[in-house]
Amino acid sequence: MSTAIAQGTARDGVEAALARIAEHDGLINAFTAVTAERARATADRLDAAAPAPLAGMPFAVKNLFDVAGLPTLAGSRINRDRPPAARDAFLVRRMEQAGGVLLGALNMGEYAYDFTGENAHDGASRNPRDPERMTGGSSGGSAAAVAAGMVPVALGSDTNGSIRVPASLCGLFGLKPTYGRLSRAGTFPFVSSFDHLGPLARNVTDLARVHDALQGADPEDPMQAARPVEPVLPELERGIAGLRIAVAGGYFARGGHPEAFAAVAAAARALGATTVVEFPEAHRARAAAYVITAAEGAALHAARLRDRAAGFDPEVRDRLIAGLAIPAAWVAWAQRFRRWYQARVAALFRDVDVVLAPATPVRAPLLGQKTLELDGATVPLRPNLGLYTQPISFIGLPVVAVPLWPDAGLPIGVQVIAAPWREDLALRVARVLERGGVAHCG
Repeated sequence: MSTAIAQGTARDGVEAALARIAEHDGLINAFTAVTAERARATADRLDAAAPAPLAGMPFAVKNLFDVAGLPTLAGSRINRDRPPAARDAFLVRRMEQAGGVLLGALNMGEYAYDFTGENAHDGASRNPRDPERMTGGSSGGSAAAVAAGMVPVALGSDTNGSIRVPASLCGLFGLKPTYGRLSRAGTFPFVSSFDHLGPLARNVTDLARVHDALQGADPEDPMQAARPVEPVLPELERGIAGLRIAVAGGYFARGGHPEAFAAVAAAARALGATTVVEFPEAHRARAAAYVITAAEGAALHAARLRDRAAGFDPEVRDRLIAGLAIPAAWVAWAQRFRRWYQARVAALFRDVDVVLAPATPVRAPLLGQKTLELDGATVPLRPNLGLYTQPISFIGLPVVAVPLWPDAGLPIGVQVIAAPWREDLALRVARVLERGGVAHCG
């Protein structure tokens, strides 16, 4: 059952959400701006109008979405000098046209180059499951706001895992749609050839409902695919009869902590999935994703790095400067490999419909933690939280992250991965796991 659409009026729902923000955000630090008066005005209009699909659903957005009247921060100090946005991003408009009510903008990693949720300028978002731990990033504020119950749904972005990592660490459902499914117009980019936008929610029904509301053609995004709206909500309760569900082996069965693999095994048992498949050369896909991310991200920020280097978080600045030094030949190789890998994975999906894989190698680390122990080695934490997400977003596949609780400890996520444009299959599998009590938000 949906938790996002409350009983009573839209104004009642907004006031309740604002009260929760006032109660919890001082600790959690999810919001960078609360648009209370706008939300009240929107709710009052909805209460006077015919019922809409989202029926007054409160939501908030990562602060790389344009929100009329607010500067689009993208988690940076430099962007605070920008004039306020003149109009809302396309997806914000889609949400409100469907009856959603925007409550504000959310904390994030600087320029989305982050897996931790720790922002050097606005402070770290704290994980509502344990406030001494990370939310994950870069959509950390989005995950924190939903996990804390301040809003039922939030929009984030996912370049290399920035919806799926926070969903895993905070115990939420998150959707990274197929690359090109949703318009990105009116959002601050990071790596244009990888950037996706999508929702995080506490249940699969709300995830599907919001996905359907966000769809729609937008001529202002030239990278959006020319596809019709393909609703998933009507398909959600079809179950998994006839679906060929497999577990990712090889690369995706190494490197993580035991709880990551226990979560995948629990999901596989519940779904009767016994087939094991391997994504070919997944370790090289991750390496190629790093090369393209660093090069594209650095090119986007070259002028800022030249003129305002002191305004960056030093950790982000140094990674971007390193990206400027990547030889063009490496980028060309990475793009050629990307085409090869995409073709091989497409062949894999001729034999299966959905693949299960870990979302993160570990549960939520402590705030400030810099390293992880993986496979007996001490490795940097920040890049390795995306160990299992990067080879998937590298070729734009749709994924639903589902939260499991393999013991009495913190949650950890499982990726439900489908072929391009088959968000419906990933969501159906997620719904079966939720309905059976295997995946839930606690």
